[in-house]
Amino acid sequence: MKLFTIGFTQTSAEQFFDSLTKNKVTTLIDVRLNNSSQLSGYAKKNDLQYFLKRICNINYVHIKDLAPNKDILDQFKKQKTISWKEYEKHYLKLIQDRKIDKTISPKLFENGCLLCSEKEPHYCHRRLLAEYLNKQWGGILIKHL
Repeated sequence: MKLFTIGFTQTSAEQFFDSLTKNKVTTLIDVRLNNSSQLSGYAKKNDLQYFLKRICNINYVHIKDLAPNKDILDQFKKQKTISWKEYEKHYLKLIQDRKIDKTISPKLFENGCLLCSEKEPHYCHRRLLAEYLNKQWGGILIKHL
């Protein structure tokens, strides 16, 4: 199974949609807690859903259970009271407690792409999520766009 990840920050709409099309993504899985971000106009929920279908014929789904909760995000990004390692630990426990590997069908992720705002995957929960799913299900080829 191929699973892609992508961030939209510092990426033009052309680069973003071309990358998804070139890699034959079939479903964009929005893993942001808040999908009405102002960081990039094309990445707001309703606009993004429209552009994906119209430009690339890609389905869109927003799954909040794949996002970190507000407490974890605030502690890491706003308050800066936890390190990245602690963030990882809290997020992985959260998705494990939510039993996402049992409640969401692996079929959804086949040629799917996890979307978050961070440009690079290194310090983003989309990478952690992809690696967690691979650990649980196995056989996932992860490619960061």
